[in-house]
Amino acid sequence: MKINWAENLRQNVHQLAESLGNLFVETFHYLALFAIGAVTAWAAVMEFLQMIEAGHIKIDDILLLFIYLELGAMVGIYFKTNHMPVRFLIYVAITALTRLLISNVSHHSPPDLGIIYLCGGILLLAFAILVVRYASSQFPSVKIEHPHRKVGAGSSEHAEVEKGEI
Repeated sequence: MKINWAENLRQNVHQLAESLGNLFVETFHYLALFAIGAVTAWAAVMEFLQMIEAGHIKIDDILLLFIYLELGAMVGIYFKTNHMPVRFLIYVAITALTRLLISNVSHHSPPDLGIIYLCGGILLLAFAILVVRYASSQFPSVKIEHPHRKVGAGSSEHAEVEKGEI
């Protein structure tokens, strides 16, 4: 009998500690997401203002804005789903390498072996996206409760199975 009150107290302390820990982790999680999103938006706006101030826009600048867009989309998806979309990181890397490739070819030096390395890196990353998409469609990380959906809104077309990243 005397041990029951101690066990109940231990369980209550454990539940309180777990609840407080979850509160602190989730609070940090949301604050960090808002901070990353705000910094990304601020950097994109500042870069855009610098482009306007310069009076001309180069392809490098446009690709940099795409990088900011992809980072912002990543933050938004992570905020909504609590899953890090690995594909978006690869898209950012491909865009960054493409930006570097265009910058090197058009501004800096004549073509050399470095361009082959950059193109190989872009090809490797594109292949990685293929692998990630195939793996996520064949081995989804989250089980889907009702995997069938209609193809068209209100249509009588055949339902298809939804697979892939959620």
